[in-house]
Amino acid sequence: MCNSLKKIQTGIIKCIDFFYPPFKRVISIDVFRYGVCGVSNMLFDWVLYFLVFHFVVRKQIIDFGFVAFTPHIGTMLITFPITFLSGFLLSKYISFRGSSLVGRVQFVRYALVVAGCVVINYVCLKIFVEVCGFYPTPSKMLTTVFTVLFSYFSQKNFTFKS
Repeated sequence: MCNSLKKIQTGIIKCIDFFYPPFKRVISIDVFRYGVCGVSNMLFDWVLYFLVFHFVVRKQIIDFGFVAFTPHIGTMLITFPITFLSGFLLSKYISFRGSSLVGRVQFVRYALVVAGCVVINYVCLKIFVEVCGFYPTPSKMLTTVFTVLFSYFSQKNFTFKS
């Protein structure tokens, strides 16, 4: 890792750790870092989803001629690669630095867990928006509850296990 990236990593960890003392008796520093990184990436995902849905997709069907996506699913497909990468980098370099697994293995395992999260996202968005009639952004937020639970236990016990 280059010196500039190492400084960024150290800065992020110091910033997160600054807010840790009140939580020290309740959770470990690793769980706290994971939570902060997860919440940060989740908020980034929500903001990105909102911006893409309203200003890029403009609430329109995305039609490629041979396949068309509803606006909420098309938005998910656009934002996914960005939040996938940011989530992996935060997990690898901030939350789970102590993992003994090599980066390639972590990346493949992370991708498998995220694939599970994508399925959960897709199914939940379809149900909440198309069956229940909820608005897309709150549906995305509600869907996140299910994906966070699945992701936390999978990442902890599979992807980045020590």
